[in-house]
Amino acid sequence: MNTIRTLNTIGIIGAGAIGAAFAKALAARGIEAIISNSRGPETLQQLARELGPPIKAGTREQAAAQDIVLVAVNWSKLPAALSGLPDFDGRIVIDANNPIEAPLFKPAPLDGRLSTEIVAELLPGARVVKAFNHLQPQLLSGDPAAEGGRRVLFYSGDDRAARATVGALIERLGFFGIDLGTLAVGAGLTQFPGGPLPALNLVRFG
Repeated sequence: MNTIRTLNTIGIIGAGAIGAAFAKALAARGIEAIISNSRGPETLQQLARELGPPIKAGTREQAAAQDIVLVAVNWSKLPAALSGLPDFDGRIVIDANNPIEAPLFKPAPLDGRLSTEIVAELLPGARVVKAFNHLQPQLLSGDPAAEGGRRVLFYSGDDRAARATVGALIERLGFFGIDLGTLAVGAGLTQFPGGPLPALNLVRFG
C-alpha cells in the first residue's frame, strides 16, 4: 500500500492497547504517524515493523510535536507521560484515556469532575477532543465496515474546528463519526466507567 501523506501530521503517546490499535487503524489506511512510549523508540521497533511503513517509532517529544496527538496512557502514569512537554500552542490533542486501569480496574477518584478535564490540565495550550476511548481495541483496529455498515465512533470537544478535524480523521479511517458536541456533554457520555456509551459496538447503515 502506498503511504498517504496527510495535511495534519499525527503523533501517538502511549503504545498500549488503544495506542497500538489506533496506529494499526492508521496504517491500514496508509496514514503516517509517530508512536512513542515511556521507554524509548528502541523498544517499539518490533511494533513499528508489524504495523508497517506508515508508522514510525519516535520519542515522546517527537510524537507530541505533531499537529494531532493522541494520548492513551495508563491513568496513573498520565502526569509523568505528559510532564515537561512544550505548550501545545493550539494543536489538537485527542484524549483517548479512561480513568481506570489493569489489573484491578478500580475507578480513579475524580472528585466529581470529568476525566477529560483532568487530562486537559496536563496539556497547556491544547485543543482537546475526546475520542477513540469508548471502543474496544480489537474493534478500533479491525475493519470498520461491519455487517454492511460502518462502525460508529463518538467524539466531542469544545473547539468546533478541532472537533471537525478529528471527525474528518474518523471518517478517513472508515468509521462513522458522531459529533456529541462539547466536552461537558460528550466526554461524560463516553467516559469509562460512568458513561452510557463505552463498549457499545454500534453500526451505522445507509
